[in-house]
Amino acid sequence: MRGVTAVSRCNAGWCGGMIEVVKDDGSSMDKVANLKGILEQDPKNAFARYGLAMEYAGRGETEAALAEFGHLVADHPDYTAGYFMAAQTLAAAGRKREAIERLKAGIACAYRSGNSHAVSEMQTMLDELNR
Repeated sequence: MRGVTAVSRCNAGWCGGMIEVVKDDGSSMDKVANLKGILEQDPKNAFARYGLAMEYAGRGETEAALAEFGHLVADHPDYTAGYFMAAQTLAAAGRKREAIERLKAGIACAYRSGNSHAVSEMQTMLDELNR
């Protein structure tokens, strides 16, 4: 899509936050439609895939969000935030056992990439779910 950019809102490599789709003039667009457009051109675009998953999660479209998080970590197994946000989505849907499994995979990913901040956050959530 010409004139459209997926902008990552990350802090020190930890993207537990937002992805925003903007036009060249800085105005926002329909996120789902435009993220899908970016992914049509570049199916392996991690930022767009993460943004689409987050948008679905924010809209309460749990299955669609989880499918996108699944594609994300399949294509980018070291994308730590994908595991964490998928676990949060699962936990919010009452799917505790699946959330725990996703957190365990995410913690392993964070250890591999040396992301101690992500390890800490995911371990805290895992501990809470295991209570």
